[in-house]
This record gives sequence, structure tokens and C-alpha cells, in this order.
Amino acid sequence: MFNFLSPPKPTNKKNNIETDSYYKKLRFQVFIGIYFGYAAYYLVRKNLTLAMPFLEKDFGYTKASLGAALACNGLGYGISKFVMGGISDRSDARKFLPLGLILASLTIIIAGSNMVISNVLTIGIFQFLIGWFGGMGWPPCGRVMAHWFSPTERGTKMSIWNTAHNLGGMLIGPITAFATGYLALLNFKNFWQIGMFTVPAIIAILVALFAYILIRDNPQACGLPPIEEYKNDYPANYSKKAEEVLSAKEIFFKYVLNNKILWIVAIANAFVYLVRYGVLDWAPTYLKEVKGYDIKQVGWAYFAYEFAAIPGTIICGWISDKIFKGKRAVTTIIFMLLVMIAVLVYWKNEGSMTIDIIALISIGFLIYGPVMLIGVHALDLAPKNAAGASAGLTGLFGYLVGTAILSNLLMGYIAEHYGWGAGFELLIVACILASVLMLLTIPDENRKYRNRKKLAQS
Repeated sequence: MFNFLSPPKPTNKKNNIETDSYYKKLRFQVFIGIYFGYAAYYLVRKNLTLAMPFLEKDFGYTKASLGAALACNGLGYGISKFVMGGISDRSDARKFLPLGLILASLTIIIAGSNMVISNVLTIGIFQFLIGWFGGMGWPPCGRVMAHWFSPTERGTKMSIWNTAHNLGGMLIGPITAFATGYLALLNFKNFWQIGMFTVPAIIAILVALFAYILIRDNPQACGLPPIEEYKNDYPANYSKKAEEVLSAKEIFFKYVLNNKILWIVAIANAFVYLVRYGVLDWAPTYLKEVKGYDIKQVGWAYFAYEFAAIPGTIICGWISDKIFKGKRAVTTIIFMLLVMIAVLVYWKNEGSMTIDIIALISIGFLIYGPVMLIGVHALDLAPKNAAGASAGLTGLFGYLVGTAILSNLLMGYIAEHYGWGAGFELLIVACILASVLMLLTIPDENRKYRNRKKLAQS
């Protein structure tokens, strides 16, 4: 298996006439591959959240029990993103990304069967597996971004790429709403299970094959120079060592676990993800129970939330690159404080669907910028052949602590026993804590910015 996944070896360099046009072509090609490949991961990630109202009605599950089962998804994803991050740093991204997507898709088909959903324990087990295979998506994309795009363009490029999960998250609502409604009209007995689990999985498998055709692991394997050489854009700590495949010991113990700033960013990510999934995962249940929306309205609310994230993420990345010159922390703080205001409006509004939608659009517009920037921040804090593990640590905290423990378990328990108001108070505190933690990283970013300026002038 590991030989099958090994990165391709460098090939003979192309002549200078071919290099520029071929480089541009492949950069666009691999970007399209990881964009749609990663988008498809979100067709087979959080299907349970859309199904929760049906599970409560048909099987009598409580919010707390479903929250616990859903937490297994974040638990599996968080651990996998860290572990698979290290493995992906030593693997061929072209094979790694489609493999995880196909495994996640096959698992979610089984997860929608009566055999699984009839017991909350089996729901939790399969949610863990879905999360685990889902954790194979981000690391190879991070590896591709680090190898094909240079540091000073990475914020903007990653902000565009990061909208992939918004595309997937945006489409899952209409896809499941259409499939479920159509199958119900045909009197399918298990209409919502097929519509919410099987149909998205089949689409994801087809996209996995498309991604394999387009993705290439690194420029040197295509006869091209490293991206730093091609763009004449070298980070302050660049050396030939950055082009070598690192050992697992070097990746984890030299560049990841001993990085204090990376730990601060990872902890901040837990609170960012609490807000992200505290709103997103519980939106179907909250909107149905408290606001009285039907399944179609919930699906389109999902769509609006994710659609708004696309321009919001791109603007956030552009601000961090162009206005703050690659300083990610300041931009993250500004966006998180604005998220806090939007969450307050979403919580306090009564009786106006328009205001609810505007508030959800605002949260979607604002929250995914910090999600993306923390990933970019993590890539900036390690060599490119440790990029997956570096981002994996932030993902571990984001999904294990922020999503599984805080958003799914704690939020579900609080909503069940203390009401939605207490849950929203938790989200507001999370916005504040994320901002304070990112504030602590500003001196390190300022120091690196001064070093880059000196290097560029020398």
C-alpha cells in the first residue's frame, strides 16, 4: 500500500521554452483537480446533520444522542487529518485524494442503511469511519498547494481553493432535497435514506475519478523546477532540504510538535470550528424546531450559508495578502469579531425569515475566511514537505476539540438541557477566545515579515 502511494520521482527537466507554458497549464490543471476533488468530500461528510430531523421523528433519538453520534465524525476526522497529514507528506497526492474520497463514499452508502441507522451505536461507528476517510482530503490538497504555489501567492490561491468545501456544502442541500423529494413522489420506502446518503455518494465517486485524471503531485515529477525557483519566490527559511521527502520523525518532532506558534494557532482553530459547526450542524434542527422551517427551506438555508462563504473566503484571503502583506492573524481577528455580531443577530431575531437568512449568509460569508487562513498560517509555519502534518495539527484541534467535543457533544447537551440560548452564548465566547489566541501570534508574523523584506532586498 505504501509503495503504491509513494510520491513520483523527479524526471528530466524540460527545456526553458517549454517550461513556462507547461507550468501554467499544469498549475491550472492540478488546481481544478484538487478543487472539485475536495468539494466532493463535502457531499459525503455531514449528511447525518440533514437526516437528524428524520431520525428524531422515525427512530425517537434525542438531540444529545445524535450529537454524540455526530461527534464521532469530528473525532474520526480530527485524528485522521493529523495522522493522514503525516502520511500524505510522504505520499502521491494524485492517488491519495481520490482513494479517501472513494472510501468515504462507499462507507456513507452503508451508513444510510437500516442496518446502521437503527442503532445509535452503529451510527456513531460509521460516522467515525466517514470522518476518518474524510480526513484524507485536506492533507493532499495542502501538499499540492505547497508544491505548486509559492508563499506570497498562497493566501489568495488558497482562498479560492478553500471555496471548494463551500461548493460541496452548498450543493449537498439542494441535491438531497431534490433527490429526497423525487424519491418520495415515487413512493420509495427509504426515500430519505437514499436521497441523503446514496445519491451524493455516487456523485462523489465519479468526481474522484475526474480528480485522479487531473492531479499531479509535484512539479519535479513533471520535469519542472520547484515552484520557488520558477517564481523566484523563496521563503526566509528555504533550503534544499525543503525538496526532500522527510522522515516521519522529522515531520512530527522537528517541525510540528515543537512549534509553539503552531500550537496556539491549533487551539484557536478549535474555537473557530466550534462556531463553524455549532451554526452549521445544528441549523437544520434549530431552524425546523425553533423557526418552524420545512425541509426544503432548511436545504436552501444551507445553500445560502455555503454560497455566501465563497466571496467571503476570497475577500478574506485577498485582504490578508494585499492589505496585511501575508499577515494572517489580524485578518482572522477582524473576521471573527464580525462573526460574533452576526451570531447575535441570528440568535435574537424573532419572526423574520428574511433576517434569519441574512444572518446565516453573514455568518457563512465571514466564518470560512478564518477557517481558510488558519490552514494557510499552518502551511507558513513548516517546510512544504511537512505541510500536511502541520495543517493536520490544526485540523486535529478543529475537529476533535472544536467539532466533536464542543460543537457536537457540548452544544447538543446544552441545547437539550439548557436551551438554545445557552448554546448561542457558547458560540459568542468562542469568537472572543479565538480572537485573543490569534492576537498572541502577531509578534511572530511581524518578525517573519521583516525577514522576508530583508531577503527580498538582498
